[in-house]
Amino acid sequence: MMSPMRKLSLLALTAALAVAAVVAARADHQAFLGRWNLSGTGADSTAVFWLEVKEEGGQLSGMFLNRGGSPVKLAAIEVKGDELVFTTAAPEGRTGQTFHAKRKGAGLEGSTTAGEKTIAFTGTHPPAWKAANANGAHTYGKPVDLFDGKTVDTWGVQVPNKPAGWSVVDGAMTNEKGANNLVSKQTFKDFKINAEYKIEPGSNSGIYLRGRYELQVLDDFGKAPETHGQMAIYAWVAPSVNASKPATEWQVMEAVIVGNKVTVTLNGQKVHDNATIQAITGGALDANETQPGPIMLQGDHGKVSYRKVTVTPIVKAGT
Repeated sequence: MMSPMRKLSLLALTAALAVAAVVAARADHQAFLGRWNLSGTGADSTAVFWLEVKEEGGQLSGMFLNRGGSPVKLAAIEVKGDELVFTTAAPEGRTGQTFHAKRKGAGLEGSTTAGEKTIAFTGTHPPAWKAANANGAHTYGKPVDLFDGKTVDTWGVQVPNKPAGWSVVDGAMTNEKGANNLVSKQTFKDFKINAEYKIEPGSNSGIYLRGRYELQVLDDFGKAPETHGQMAIYAWVAPSVNASKPATEWQVMEAVIVGNKVTVTLNGQKVHDNATIQAITGGALDANETQPGPIMLQGDHGKVSYRKVTVTPIVKAGT
């Protein structure tokens, strides 16, 4: 028969091991907390994801941006050994996509399976941005006209093996429904962009700053401002007012981006005032947030026409 003293010792040891296990689990969780930019590797370099991992009351939760669309709550997330495993939400009757990731140095390394295809990716925390002011007294360089009213020669396309689907009609770049996305051949870091465009009824497009942050272009005249409305920083920040004109009318926008700050004016009304760009948006070309990037015009949705796209680089950002 075990002595009372030995029973107490075993109970104390069991409790200590349990506490140690909880502490170890929490330590494992800590390694994955925060926001992550996930980028496909090799042949999958166009795969761009975004992940946020939180711990609340000892339980993990997460938000995920699966290439396109909006960030949504994960269906499941847990740490198994040294691996983070999370699954995306899916419509009823379907199975979500599962991702596996491990820490590697200061970042992540993992993979996911989509159908019969395995996509490898790496992950890094988003940059710690320096203080910036999109409303500062900036010194501008020479304007760059990305459309001359005659050709689309300053643009490439996002999907190389897909027809462009754009032509110049009445002095404006106009797409066929479901066309390729236009990507400027020139890249920019901090700049001012001026664009004039016309949306067909029910259509939408998007103007991507640095190819990573979409300002929504949408036929939403008369509707309440929201995070998917016209000139929203798509799915992240709603415009302060809906300044849209009715479909088929020409609209004028201006945006100034410095670091992760942006001020946007639509049809003469300020809709973002030195707003913070919280993260990449759905459809981002890459997640190299501190690097210069192109302007991308979304053409794979509804019909839209652009008659002016001019970018003026900022030579020196003002405070």
